[in-house]
Amino acid sequence: MSYKNYPMVSRVVFGRGCFNQLADIISPKRLNTRAPFIFLVDDVFKGDAWLNSRIPLAYDDQLIYISAEEEPKTSQVDELVEQIILTHKDRPSGIIGIGGGTLLDLAKAVAVMLTNEGESRDYQGWDLVKNPAIYHVGVPTISGTGAEVSRTTVLTGPEKKLGINSDYTPFDQVILDPELTKDVPKEQWFYTGMDCYIHCIESLNGTYLNAFSQSYGEKAFELCKEIFLDNDLSEEESQDKLMMASWHGGMSIAYSQVGVAHAMSYGLSFLLGTKHGIGNCIVFDHLEEFYPEGVALFKKMKKKFDIKLPQGLCADLDEQQFDTMIDVAISLEPLWENALGKNWKQTITREKLRALYEKM
Repeated sequence: MSYKNYPMVSRVVFGRGCFNQLADIISPKRLNTRAPFIFLVDDVFKGDAWLNSRIPLAYDDQLIYISAEEEPKTSQVDELVEQIILTHKDRPSGIIGIGGGTLLDLAKAVAVMLTNEGESRDYQGWDLVKNPAIYHVGVPTISGTGAEVSRTTVLTGPEKKLGINSDYTPFDQVILDPELTKDVPKEQWFYTGMDCYIHCIESLNGTYLNAFSQSYGEKAFELCKEIFLDNDLSEEESQDKLMMASWHGGMSIAYSQVGVAHAMSYGLSFLLGTKHGIGNCIVFDHLEEFYPEGVALFKKMKKKFDIKLPQGLCADLDEQQFDTMIDVAISLEPLWENALGKNWKQTITREKLRALYEKM
């Protein structure tokens, strides 16, 4: 039996206000004055002096604002890499992603593609990256995706939605500052928090489950219940705990895998551009057959926070569109195997997936 020798984030700093230490953390990593740090920042922070005044720009450093309205695409990664190469004579000292899962995934992908030839679509899959990425830092400003700790960067390509899963993808440094999540709107907070909750449910109920995944998954699950069901946390405690739940939820998949909700939400996202957090919620709402207890708890949380999920996403789709979604979902074999075991194809047919999508 050969076991995966997984990389982890090698350095992490946690604490309210620790974002102030960004300059001290990255300055020793500067290769020379011509080798810039590239800051990829969610454009929701454009004009936000509270955050921007603390981004330590120096020499030829570049700040690029990026909209997180759409899920990250392989074409977007390739454009960013080309822009950076054409703008700067020297290879960057590092990439710093500041934002939610979209910005963190873009930062990881750009760091990988600056040292690997070809297009990012060529690296969608498992262990296809040949060369180590450049130094890259993740600064989450919303909690739940686990992108800050995972070994993948999920991208929508021309033919599929799939991660660049590699040993070179994880961040070299993560800055966990719960204060950065203070202005997240309620719905966004809920959808992204539920991404973490669904990670736990899919990991803990999967056939790949082992003590490593279980220990992280159980902790994240416990924290999610505390945050989304109990009533005795202050706003600050809730921010702190959700940031740690996100970390543990991401770690729970390292030696495991996600399952049905993620596979099907990839289909929604690929065809309709549905954002990952809300897409997971839309799918998970209909998965009692696979995760009865998890879905029952999810519905309680949804009711508590008065969350109304979009209805009828698939109401007007034609045959070809359904087929596209089903193709994307069914191609994610490790996810189905984790959810249902090696004989998953006996349960998951195209007809079965079509019937589920029709409910959405």
